[in-house]
Amino acid sequence: MNHVLVVLPLALTLLTAAVSVLVWRNRRLQRRISVLSAGLLLAAACALLRAVWRHGIIVVQLGDWPAPFGITLVADTFSGIMVVLAGIIGFAVMVYSVAGIDARRQSFGYFPLLHVLLLGVCGAFLTGDIFNLYVWFEVMLMASFVLLVLGGERQQLEGAVKYVTLNLLSSAMFLSAVGILYGFTGTLNMADLVGKLATLEHPSVRVALAMLFLIAFGIKAAMFPLFFWLPASYHTPPAPVSAVFAGLLTKVGVYALIRVFTLLFSSDMGGTYGLITFLAGLTMVTGVLGATAQNDFRRILSFHIVSQIGYMIMGLGLLTAAALAGSIFYIMHHIIVKTNLFLVSGLVHHLRGEYALNRLGGLYRERPLLAFLFIIPAMSLAGTPPLSGFFAKFALVRAGLQIEQYAIVATALAVGLLTLYSMTKIWAEVFWKPSPESTNDRDDGGKASPPSSLPRTMLAPVIGLAAITLYMGAAAGPFFALATRAASELLDPASYARAVLGDAP
Repeated sequence: MNHVLVVLPLALTLLTAAVSVLVWRNRRLQRRISVLSAGLLLAAACALLRAVWRHGIIVVQLGDWPAPFGITLVADTFSGIMVVLAGIIGFAVMVYSVAGIDARRQSFGYFPLLHVLLLGVCGAFLTGDIFNLYVWFEVMLMASFVLLVLGGERQQLEGAVKYVTLNLLSSAMFLSAVGILYGFTGTLNMADLVGKLATLEHPSVRVALAMLFLIAFGIKAAMFPLFFWLPASYHTPPAPVSAVFAGLLTKVGVYALIRVFTLLFSSDMGGTYGLITFLAGLTMVTGVLGATAQNDFRRILSFHIVSQIGYMIMGLGLLTAAALAGSIFYIMHHIIVKTNLFLVSGLVHHLRGEYALNRLGGLYRERPLLAFLFIIPAMSLAGTPPLSGFFAKFALVRAGLQIEQYAIVATALAVGLLTLYSMTKIWAEVFWKPSPESTNDRDDGGKASPPSSLPRTMLAPVIGLAAITLYMGAAAGPFFALATRAASELLDPASYARAVLGDAP
């Protein structure tokens, strides 16, 4: 039964994408199937994480081919957490999209594409093979590219060019690294690579491979300095697409970084981890400074994705159990919070037809519930106690202080203050100030006025994600216990190798 749970997330998303194509013309049925499947994916992911918690690492060898020769799927605590998060975001965005995506985009295959995207994300989290990780990245890239340009608006196409160009460069570097890796070791199974890379006769090759993977995954994670594709593209599609991108896509890059650099390159070769810590600080600073200069709701949030990536890889650079646990908890918190902020921006756009801050205002008085639903994830992102973001940042800061890494700690604290400034800027412009006259008197080019009500299917996911944020802050202990166990497994690559290879040499 446990083996079935590992395959189930992939089977569900693939089957749903296929069925959704078969009922292409019946959009109502397509929506119902998509929401039901997303709910089942979340249930299957929770069951998988529970099984991993009880029984340890679960390994599936597809086709009965033994490792390292066949296709291996591996679920440990870290990958189980990530699949659950993908299920939460997938379900929330599917429900939101029922009313949040226009009929034209739905007729172009929006829901099947979203399931293909979830297939790529879950596949990347569960694969035990470095080449199949590349394959799942490409599945995710193809689906995300089509979702990005769906509708064919000029702004979307401009953002897509930068998005695809940098991601294809990343994929080329990733594939080159995979080829070199296979040439020197004769295997691509990650568990098998643990031992073979450790005994590689050419240490300079290990350093070169580490740098190639760092650049390839760093681009996909939007790490400094190759992050500019993200704020140029994430604000261009409709809000549900931006939300699922913000919640999941860069986190797959972060997951790959953590997985590869704790499993395959677990020793500090040539100051690799010092470099990661340095890049983490630069990613924090450049992202938050970019956010402070913006005047568009979603562009501010997009730059903050970059900034928050710095916190996630900070724990990898410090490479202690406490730091890695802090990074994993930070990923858990951020995926929920950032997705919710983009969904809130979609609700604002639904009411006002705008994302520009100077054309918004007055929503605190008109929509106090919406203002409350914004302030929860916004203050959590800034690290305000007692919300989940405070505990995530506190864990990373404490881990940094324990090993006397004062520079990155000071950077993290300063960036937290600037993040608070950005969130209060959105609050003041969108919710607190009076509604500008231009909002009501602008020339809409004959378009209908934005609706005055919010559909329940758009509001419910935002409420649900806000409730999760509150719960993660109020019951941080169990979540930290989960993150701590995941960190302990990551720092013990030999156990991972034994679980996959068994008694194989």
